[in-house]
Amino acid sequence: MSTNPTDLEPIEPREAQELFLDHKASQYSVKTVQAHRYRTKPFVEWCDLNDIDNMNALTGRSIQRYRLWREDTGDLAKITLNQQMSTIRVFLKWAGSIEAVAANLYDKVMVPRVTPAEERRDETLSSEPASEILDHLSTFNYASLDHALFALLWETGMRLGGANSLDLGDLHLEEEAIEIVHRPDQGTHLKNGANGERPVAITSNLAEVLSQYIENIRIENTDDAGREPLFTSRYGRLSKTAMRRCVYRVTSPCFRGEPCPECAGTESEKCGEAVSPHAIRRGSITHALTKDVPVEVIGDRMNVSRDILDKHYDKRSEEVKLEQRRGYLENL
Repeated sequence: MSTNPTDLEPIEPREAQELFLDHKASQYSVKTVQAHRYRTKPFVEWCDLNDIDNMNALTGRSIQRYRLWREDTGDLAKITLNQQMSTIRVFLKWAGSIEAVAANLYDKVMVPRVTPAEERRDETLSSEPASEILDHLSTFNYASLDHALFALLWETGMRLGGANSLDLGDLHLEEEAIEIVHRPDQGTHLKNGANGERPVAITSNLAEVLSQYIENIRIENTDDAGREPLFTSRYGRLSKTAMRRCVYRVTSPCFRGEPCPECAGTESEKCGEAVSPHAIRRGSITHALTKDVPVEVIGDRMNVSRDILDKHYDKRSEEVKLEQRRGYLENL
Protein backbone atom coordinates (compact mmCIF):
# COMPACT_ATOMS: atom_id res chain seq x y z
CA MET A 1 0.00 0.00 0.00
CA SER A 2 1.43 3.40 -0.97
CA THR A 3 1.93 6.16 1.55
CA ASN A 4 0.07 9.46 1.14
CA PRO A 5 2.68 12.24 0.85
CA THR A 6 0.92 14.12 3.65
CA ASP A 7 1.57 11.17 5.97
CA LEU A 8 5.35 11.45 5.64
CA GLU A 9 7.53 12.80 8.45
CA PRO A 10 10.40 15.11 7.36
CA ILE A 11 13.92 13.77 7.96
CA GLU A 12 17.32 14.60 6.47
CA PRO A 13 19.08 11.83 4.50
CA ARG A 14 22.09 11.77 6.85
CA GLU A 15 19.88 11.45 9.92
CA ALA A 16 17.89 8.70 8.21
CA GLN A 17 21.13 6.88 7.42
CA GLU A 18 22.23 7.01 11.07
CA LEU A 19 18.87 5.73 12.31
CA PHE A 20 19.00 2.95 9.73
CA LEU A 21 22.49 1.93 10.86
CA ASP A 22 21.41 2.01 14.52
CA HIS A 23 18.53 -0.28 13.58
CA LYS A 24 20.90 -2.69 11.83
CA ALA A 25 23.38 -2.62 14.72
CA SER A 26 20.79 -4.25 16.97
CA GLN A 27 20.56 -7.25 14.64
CA TYR A 28 23.82 -7.71 12.77
CA SER A 29 27.57 -7.81 13.30
CA VAL A 30 29.77 -4.71 13.30
CA LYS A 31 31.17 -5.73 9.91
CA THR A 32 27.71 -5.94 8.36
CA VAL A 33 26.80 -2.51 9.71
CA GLN A 34 30.06 -1.11 8.34
CA ALA A 35 29.17 -2.55 4.93
CA HIS A 36 25.75 -0.86 5.08
CA ARG A 37 27.43 2.44 6.01
CA TYR A 38 29.89 2.16 3.15
CA ARG A 39 27.14 1.36 0.63
CA THR A 40 24.74 4.12 1.73
CA LYS A 41 27.40 6.83 2.06
CA PRO A 42 27.44 7.71 -1.68
CA PHE A 43 23.64 8.05 -1.62
CA VAL A 44 23.79 10.57 1.22
CA GLU A 45 26.54 12.45 -0.63
CA TRP A 46 24.42 12.49 -3.79
CA CYS A 47 21.50 13.93 -1.83
CA ASP A 48 23.80 16.70 -0.55
CA LEU A 49 25.05 17.46 -4.06
CA ASN A 50 21.48 17.74 -5.31
CA ASP A 51 20.18 19.81 -2.38
CA ILE A 52 17.85 17.03 -1.22
CA ASP A 53 17.55 17.76 2.49
CA ASN A 54 14.35 15.81 3.09
CA MET A 55 13.86 12.10 2.39
CA ASN A 56 10.18 12.85 1.71
CA ALA A 57 11.18 14.38 -1.63
CA LEU A 58 12.60 11.16 -3.06
CA THR A 59 10.79 9.53 -5.98
CA GLY A 60 11.40 6.65 -8.33
CA ARG A 61 12.91 9.14 -10.76
CA SER A 62 15.30 10.34 -8.03
CA ILE A 63 16.52 6.80 -7.44
CA GLN A 64 17.07 6.23 -11.16
CA ARG A 65 19.12 9.45 -11.35
CA TYR A 66 21.18 8.30 -8.38
CA ARG A 67 21.92 4.97 -10.03
CA LEU A 68 23.02 6.66 -13.26
CA TRP A 69 25.22 9.05 -11.26
CA ARG A 70 26.76 6.14 -9.36
CA GLU A 71 27.48 4.30 -12.60
CA ASP A 72 29.09 7.39 -14.16
CA THR A 73 31.20 8.50 -11.20
CA GLY A 74 31.93 5.35 -9.26
CA ASP A 75 33.92 3.27 -11.78
CA LEU A 76 32.26 0.26 -10.18
CA ALA A 77 32.31 -3.40 -11.07
CA LYS A 78 28.88 -4.76 -11.88
CA ILE A 79 28.82 -6.86 -8.70
CA THR A 80 29.69 -3.79 -6.60
CA LEU A 81 26.87 -1.75 -8.13
CA ASN A 82 24.55 -4.70 -7.50
CA GLN A 83 25.54 -4.76 -3.83
CA GLN A 84 25.21 -1.01 -3.40
CA MET A 85 21.80 -0.76 -5.05
CA SER A 86 20.58 -3.80 -3.11
CA THR A 87 21.53 -2.02 0.10
CA ILE A 88 19.78 1.18 -1.05
CA ARG A 89 16.68 -0.93 -1.63
CA VAL A 90 16.88 -2.27 1.94
CA PHE A 91 17.49 1.26 3.24
CA LEU A 92 14.46 2.67 1.43
CA LYS A 93 12.24 -0.20 2.54
CA TRP A 94 13.20 0.59 6.13
CA ALA A 95 12.70 4.32 5.47
CA GLY A 96 9.20 3.56 4.25
CA SER A 97 8.45 1.82 7.54
CA ILE A 98 9.14 5.05 9.48
CA GLU A 99 7.20 7.31 7.08
CA ALA A 100 10.37 8.89 5.67
CA VAL A 101 9.57 7.93 2.06
CA ALA A 102 6.66 6.38 0.19
CA ALA A 103 6.18 2.83 1.45
CA ASN A 104 6.57 1.36 -2.03
CA LEU A 105 9.57 3.46 -3.13
CA TYR A 106 12.00 0.62 -2.45
CA ASP A 107 10.22 -1.44 -5.10
CA LYS A 108 11.29 1.08 -7.74
CA VAL A 109 15.00 0.50 -7.16
CA MET A 110 16.42 -1.28 -10.21
CA VAL A 111 19.21 -3.59 -9.07
CA PRO A 112 21.53 -4.76 -11.87
CA ARG A 113 21.55 -8.51 -12.26
CA VAL A 114 24.81 -10.41 -12.00
CA THR A 115 25.65 -13.95 -13.03
CA PRO A 116 26.83 -16.55 -10.49
CA ALA A 117 30.29 -16.31 -12.07
CA GLU A 118 30.36 -12.53 -11.52
CA GLU A 119 29.30 -13.03 -7.90
CA ARG A 120 32.02 -15.59 -7.21
CA ARG A 121 34.71 -13.40 -8.79
CA ASP A 122 34.27 -10.67 -6.16
CA GLU A 123 33.22 -12.76 -3.16
CA THR A 124 35.49 -12.26 -0.14
CA LEU A 125 35.34 -13.29 3.51
CA SER A 126 36.72 -10.38 5.53
CA SER A 127 38.66 -10.72 8.76
CA GLU A 128 35.90 -9.78 11.19
CA PRO A 129 33.37 -12.47 10.23
CA ALA A 130 36.27 -14.93 9.91
CA SER A 131 37.25 -14.13 13.51
CA GLU A 132 33.63 -14.53 14.63
CA ILE A 133 33.41 -17.91 12.91
CA LEU A 134 36.65 -19.08 14.54
CA ASP A 135 35.46 -17.91 17.97
CA HIS A 136 32.17 -19.75 17.52
CA LEU A 137 33.88 -22.94 16.37
CA SER A 138 36.44 -22.77 19.19
CA THR A 139 33.65 -22.39 21.75
CA PHE A 140 31.02 -24.80 20.45
CA ASN A 141 32.74 -27.11 17.94
CA TYR A 142 36.37 -27.24 19.03
CA ALA A 143 38.59 -29.46 16.87
CA SER A 144 35.58 -30.66 14.85
CA LEU A 145 35.88 -31.30 11.13
CA ASP A 146 34.31 -27.88 10.51
CA HIS A 147 36.77 -26.20 12.87
CA ALA A 148 39.87 -27.95 11.55
CA LEU A 149 38.99 -27.28 7.91
CA PHE A 150 37.96 -23.65 8.31
CA ALA A 151 40.93 -22.78 10.56
CA LEU A 152 43.31 -24.40 8.06
CA LEU A 153 41.84 -22.57 5.07
CA TRP A 154 41.77 -19.19 6.80
CA GLU A 155 45.23 -19.31 8.37
CA THR A 156 47.09 -20.71 5.37
CA GLY A 157 44.98 -19.27 2.54
CA MET A 158 45.42 -22.53 0.66
CA ARG A 159 43.08 -23.61 -2.10
CA LEU A 160 40.47 -26.25 -1.39
CA GLY A 161 42.37 -28.67 -3.62
CA GLY A 162 45.43 -28.22 -1.44
CA ALA A 163 43.49 -29.02 1.72
CA ASN A 164 41.88 -32.00 0.01
CA SER A 165 45.29 -33.37 -0.98
CA LEU A 166 46.74 -33.44 2.54
CA ASP A 167 47.71 -36.74 4.16
CA LEU A 168 48.58 -37.33 7.79
CA GLY A 169 52.20 -37.74 6.72
CA ASP A 170 52.20 -34.20 5.30
CA LEU A 171 51.61 -32.73 8.74
CA HIS A 172 54.58 -31.96 10.97
CA LEU A 173 52.65 -30.58 13.91
CA GLU A 174 55.52 -30.57 16.40
CA GLU A 175 57.50 -28.45 13.95
CA GLU A 176 54.33 -26.42 13.18
CA ALA A 177 54.56 -27.02 9.45
CA ILE A 178 52.59 -28.63 6.63
CA GLU A 179 53.83 -29.98 3.28
CA ILE A 180 51.58 -29.43 0.27
CA VAL A 181 52.39 -32.06 -2.38
CA HIS A 182 51.16 -32.69 -5.94
CA ARG A 183 50.33 -36.43 -6.39
CA PRO A 184 48.37 -36.74 -9.66
CA ASP A 185 49.16 -40.44 -10.06
CA GLN A 186 47.52 -41.07 -6.67
CA GLY A 187 44.38 -39.06 -7.23
CA THR A 188 45.14 -35.60 -5.80
CA HIS A 189 46.13 -32.58 -7.86
CA LEU A 190 47.36 -29.07 -7.09
CA LYS A 191 46.18 -26.27 -9.36
CA ASN A 192 49.73 -25.28 -10.34
CA GLY A 193 51.03 -28.84 -10.41
CA ALA A 194 54.50 -29.42 -9.00
CA ASN A 195 54.97 -25.64 -8.92
CA GLY A 196 52.31 -25.56 -6.22
CA GLU A 197 54.29 -27.78 -3.88
CA ARG A 198 55.57 -25.97 -0.82
CA PRO A 199 56.04 -26.14 2.95
CA VAL A 200 53.69 -23.91 4.94
CA ALA A 201 54.33 -22.71 8.49
CA ILE A 202 51.35 -22.78 10.86
CA THR A 203 50.70 -21.38 14.32
CA SER A 204 50.78 -23.45 17.48
CA ASN A 205 47.05 -22.82 17.82
CA LEU A 206 46.25 -24.38 14.44
CA ALA A 207 48.66 -27.24 15.13
CA GLU A 208 46.76 -28.00 18.35
CA VAL A 209 43.37 -27.87 16.61
CA LEU A 210 44.58 -30.30 13.94
CA SER A 211 46.15 -32.57 16.55
CA GLN A 212 42.93 -32.75 18.57
CA TYR A 213 40.88 -33.29 15.41
CA ILE A 214 43.11 -36.20 14.35
CA GLU A 215 43.08 -37.76 17.80
CA ASN A 216 39.38 -37.41 18.61
CA ILE A 217 37.27 -36.72 15.53
CA ARG A 218 38.96 -37.96 12.35
CA ILE A 219 37.50 -41.18 10.97
CA GLU A 220 40.27 -43.77 10.63
CA ASN A 221 40.26 -44.56 6.94
CA THR A 222 42.36 -44.68 3.79
CA ASP A 223 41.61 -43.59 0.24
CA ASP A 224 41.62 -45.67 -2.94
CA ALA A 225 45.40 -45.27 -3.24
CA GLY A 226 45.95 -46.58 0.29
CA ARG A 227 46.91 -43.13 1.60
CA GLU A 228 45.79 -41.72 4.95
CA PRO A 229 43.98 -38.44 4.22
CA LEU A 230 43.78 -35.70 6.81
CA PHE A 231 40.10 -35.15 6.07
CA THR A 232 38.13 -38.38 5.82
CA SER A 233 34.65 -39.79 5.61
CA ARG A 234 33.50 -43.37 6.04
CA TYR A 235 34.13 -43.80 2.31
CA GLY A 236 37.74 -42.63 2.34
CA ARG A 237 39.12 -39.20 1.44
CA LEU A 238 36.54 -36.48 2.10
CA SER A 239 35.29 -35.19 -1.25
CA LYS A 240 35.73 -31.58 -2.31
CA THR A 241 31.94 -31.31 -2.53
CA ALA A 242 31.60 -32.31 1.12
CA MET A 243 34.35 -29.85 2.05
CA ARG A 244 32.49 -27.06 0.24
CA ARG A 245 29.35 -27.92 2.16
CA CYS A 246 31.31 -27.55 5.41
CA VAL A 247 32.45 -24.09 4.32
CA TYR A 248 28.95 -23.00 3.27
CA ARG A 249 27.58 -24.20 6.60
CA VAL A 250 30.05 -22.46 8.90
CA THR A 251 30.08 -19.17 6.96
CA SER A 252 26.30 -18.84 7.07
CA PRO A 253 25.35 -16.25 9.77
CA CYS A 254 22.56 -18.51 11.02
CA PHE A 255 25.20 -21.15 11.90
CA ARG A 256 26.55 -18.86 14.61
CA GLY A 257 23.15 -17.59 15.73
CA GLU A 258 23.02 -14.30 13.83
CA PRO A 259 19.96 -13.09 11.92
CA CYS A 260 20.20 -14.15 8.31
CA PRO A 261 18.08 -12.23 5.80
CA GLU A 262 18.56 -14.81 3.06
CA CYS A 263 17.34 -18.04 4.65
CA ALA A 264 15.73 -19.62 7.66
CA GLY A 265 18.91 -21.39 8.66
CA THR A 266 17.76 -24.79 7.44
CA GLU A 267 19.76 -25.11 4.20
CA SER A 268 23.04 -23.31 4.84
CA GLU A 269 24.57 -24.48 1.56
CA LYS A 270 21.93 -22.36 -0.19
CA CYS A 271 22.22 -19.36 2.13
CA GLY A 272 22.92 -16.16 0.22
CA GLU A 273 25.18 -14.93 3.03
CA ALA A 274 27.43 -18.03 2.98
CA VAL A 275 30.68 -17.89 1.00
CA SER A 276 32.75 -20.30 -1.06
CA PRO A 277 36.16 -21.73 -0.09
CA HIS A 278 37.83 -19.39 -2.57
CA ALA A 279 36.29 -16.41 -0.78
CA ILE A 280 38.16 -17.57 2.33
CA ARG A 281 41.42 -17.68 0.35
CA ARG A 282 40.76 -14.21 -1.05
CA GLY A 283 39.96 -12.88 2.42
CA SER A 284 43.00 -14.53 3.97
CA ILE A 285 45.31 -12.94 1.41
CA THR A 286 43.66 -9.53 1.85
CA HIS A 287 43.99 -9.85 5.64
CA ALA A 288 47.72 -10.60 5.29
CA LEU A 289 48.17 -7.58 3.01
CA THR A 290 46.33 -5.38 5.51
CA LYS A 291 48.74 -6.58 8.21
CA ASP A 292 51.66 -5.46 6.00
CA VAL A 293 52.95 -8.97 5.33
CA PRO A 294 55.33 -8.55 2.35
CA VAL A 295 53.83 -9.48 -1.00
CA GLU A 296 56.73 -11.87 -1.70
CA VAL A 297 56.02 -13.80 1.51
CA ILE A 298 52.31 -14.01 0.70
CA GLY A 299 53.07 -15.15 -2.84
CA ASP A 300 55.34 -17.97 -1.66
CA ARG A 301 53.07 -19.05 1.18
CA MET A 302 49.84 -19.03 -0.81
CA ASN A 303 51.24 -19.94 -4.24
CA VAL A 304 50.13 -16.85 -6.14
CA SER A 305 52.07 -14.53 -8.45
CA ARG A 306 52.28 -10.78 -7.88
CA ASP A 307 50.20 -10.03 -10.98
CA ILE A 308 47.44 -12.48 -10.06
CA LEU A 309 47.47 -11.28 -6.46
CA ASP A 310 46.99 -7.66 -7.51
CA LYS A 311 44.31 -8.50 -10.06
CA HIS A 312 42.19 -11.06 -8.22
CA TYR A 313 43.05 -11.25 -4.52
CA ASP A 314 43.83 -7.80 -3.14
CA LYS A 315 40.44 -6.60 -1.87
CA ARG A 316 41.69 -3.82 0.39
CA SER A 317 39.72 -0.60 0.07
CA GLU A 318 41.49 2.46 -1.29
CA GLU A 319 41.12 4.03 2.18
CA VAL A 320 43.01 1.12 3.81
CA LYS A 321 45.76 1.30 1.18
CA LEU A 322 46.06 5.06 1.76
CA GLU A 323 46.46 4.65 5.52
CA GLN A 324 49.06 1.93 5.05
CA ARG A 325 51.07 4.16 2.71
CA ARG A 326 50.73 7.00 5.20
CA GLY A 327 52.18 4.76 7.91
CA TYR A 328 55.27 4.10 5.81
CA LEU A 329 55.72 7.80 5.02
CA GLU A 330 55.53 8.74 8.70
CA ASN A 331 58.50 6.46 9.36
CA LEU A 332 60.73 8.11 6.74
